[in-house]
Amino acid sequence: MDIEDPEELTARDAPVRAEVPAETRMGAVHLTVADLDRSLAYYESQIGLRVHARDDGRARLGTGVEDLLVLTEEPGAKPADGYSGLFHFALLVPERIDLARWLAHAARDRVSLSGLSDHYVSEAIYLRDPDHHGIEIYADRPRELWEGEVGMRLTTLPLDTNDLLATLDDPPAEAFDGLAGGTVMGHVHLCVAGVEETIDYYRDVVGFGLMAQLGDQAAFLSAGGYHHHLGGNTWQSAGRPYAPEGFARLTQMTIVLPDEAARNTLAKRLGGSEVLDPSGIPIALAV
Repeated sequence: MDIEDPEELTARDAPVRAEVPAETRMGAVHLTVADLDRSLAYYESQIGLRVHARDDGRARLGTGVEDLLVLTEEPGAKPADGYSGLFHFALLVPERIDLARWLAHAARDRVSLSGLSDHYVSEAIYLRDPDHHGIEIYADRPRELWEGEVGMRLTTLPLDTNDLLATLDDPPAEAFDGLAGGTVMGHVHLCVAGVEETIDYYRDVVGFGLMAQLGDQAAFLSAGGYHHHLGGNTWQSAGRPYAPEGFARLTQMTIVLPDEAARNTLAKRLGGSEVLDPSGIPIALAV
């Protein structure tokens, strides 16, 4: 099985500094898809998200409370491989047993996977949807194991699926009625045109802390010392523009601030609450 993620590499330490509030996190990811019915069937049955609302070619999905994913139909849209945009969005489940339940469902219902990784800071399962959008479903390891040592600890080993499934009494019979309530958008990993300009923007302008860097290949940034809220890599997209119309693409990622004052402060620094990053990727600020 191919594991298509630059987090496979061991990251070197990077200096940590941040200007956004520690409570800053990621919010809803907006994507275009070629066939909304096909996508909803996939995200409901395979991933386990629920449709919160659907109207006029658009659907909002989550686990019952906050929208995590917004899909807009663009008939005939082609996969955006090779462009700047989304590498994957990452759904963080509340507990390790929730990840085990999802893996048991995937094995039983023959969900196609693209990777299974132990990153030390987390355990992760990777997929691609019908439009080739990357997806990660993961559970964090206890923060005390990696806090302050992300650059030294972030790596990739094969996921010990037997150990993970051993948290369940009877994996083949384990009930699955969707992703666990409390699942959040843990991080967003981007395909970017260049790593240094991505760091310059998200660290020096947005104000995330640089947690780890893989040379000119990838960087990982966060608020509040988290292992990463944002990743960016050039593996498929070095020097490439943002995907144009006609491609199934990331049309917005959301940075959620803890209050209006924090959002206004960041909006002033960025020049607005809806902006483009150096690779042309749209960002929205929310509370």
